[in-house]
Amino acid sequence: MKRHKTIIALLFGGRSAEHEVSLNSAAAVYRNIDKSRFKVISIFIDRGGRWKRVRSPLLPPERREAGPAHSFLPWDVVSSLPGRVRADVYFPVLHGPYGEDGTIQGIFEMADVPYVGAGVLASAAGMDKAVMKALFADRGLPVVRYLSFHKADWEKRKTAILGRIGREFALPFFVKPSNLGSSVGISKVKTRGGTERAVKHAFRYDPKIVVEEGIVGREIECSVLGNEEPRASLPGEVIPYREFYDYRDKYLEGKTQFRIPADLPARVVRKVQKMAVEAFRAVECSGMARLDFFLEDGTGKLYLNEINTIPGFTEISMYPKLWGVSGLPFSRLIEELIRLGLDRHRRKKSGLQRRAR
Repeated sequence: MKRHKTIIALLFGGRSAEHEVSLNSAAAVYRNIDKSRFKVISIFIDRGGRWKRVRSPLLPPERREAGPAHSFLPWDVVSSLPGRVRADVYFPVLHGPYGEDGTIQGIFEMADVPYVGAGVLASAAGMDKAVMKALFADRGLPVVRYLSFHKADWEKRKTAILGRIGREFALPFFVKPSNLGSSVGISKVKTRGGTERAVKHAFRYDPKIVVEEGIVGREIECSVLGNEEPRASLPGEVIPYREFYDYRDKYLEGKTQFRIPADLPARVVRKVQKMAVEAFRAVECSGMARLDFFLEDGTGKLYLNEINTIPGFTEISMYPKLWGVSGLPFSRLIEELIRLGLDRHRRKKSGLQRRAR
C-alpha cells in the first residue's frame, strides 16, 4: 500500500534584511528533507511581502521573482496560487522581522494550522534583544551589562545617553539593532568617537537599539530541540576571522573557523547545556532554538548572549551541525522538528476541547 506523504509548506524569503539568509536556509532544508516521506510545497515571500507558490527554493532568482504574487495569505484561493495550499504542517524558514518575531506565527495561530518552531510569545521575545535579556535575568541567568533605548529617546536626549554609555561601558563595546539577527547592523565600538556613528548605523535597521558590554573570551553556541522536555546538543565554538562573527563572514566569505564540538571540560559542557535549556524555557520556547554564549577569558565565567528561535539552517550553519555531532543528522532533525510542530498543535487542540466541555 502506498504511504501517504506528509505535506510540508516551506515558507522562505521575507521582508527582513535577512532575506538572502532565508533563501539559503530554505534551499538546505529542501535538499535534505526526506522526499520519500514528505511532499514539499514551496512558498516564496518577496522583499515587498508578496506571497507566491514556486517550484522550489532552488530556482534561480529570475524565475523565483517572475510572475504574479498575492499580497497576503497562502491558503486563500487566488489567481497566483492555483487552488488552496493544503498542507499538513507549515515550516517557516524566515529569519528576522516578519518571520522570526511572532508575526507569521500569529497568522498560523489564527488559521489554526500546525507549524514548526516557536510560538508567538517566544518568537517575539526572542527577536527583541532587550526583552530577551530581561527575561533571562529574571530567570537568574547571567547576561552582560546592556542598555536599550529608542530612536525617539536618542533624538531628545542624545547628550545624556552618550554620557551614560561613556560612564557605564568600557571600550570596546557593541551597538546592535534590537530586532534583527545574522549580525546585521552591529558595530564594535573601539573609540568614544565611534559611538554616535555606531548608534546611527544600528538605527538604520531598527528604531530600538541595544548597547552591550564587550567580553573578551570564547564564543560558544548550543542547539536546543523539543517542546515540554527540551534537550541540548553538544556545544560548539565560533572562532571569528575578524573581531566578531559578522554578516560578511557568516554568509559571504566563510573564513571563520568552528570547533564542533567545542573543546571544553565536561563540567563546562554540562553548564552550557543546562543554561541553554533554561534560557529556552525562560522565553517559553518550543521546537528549536540556538543559544549563544560568551566564555570569559581569565574568569571562566559563562554569559548568555542571545536566543535564535529560527537559527540559520544551511549545511554549514551551527544549529544542524551541532545536532549532527550529537547523533541527529540533518534529515532526521527536519523530521523531528516536523513531529514536534504537529505534536504541539495536537496537544493544544486536545486541551482546548477538554476545556470547552
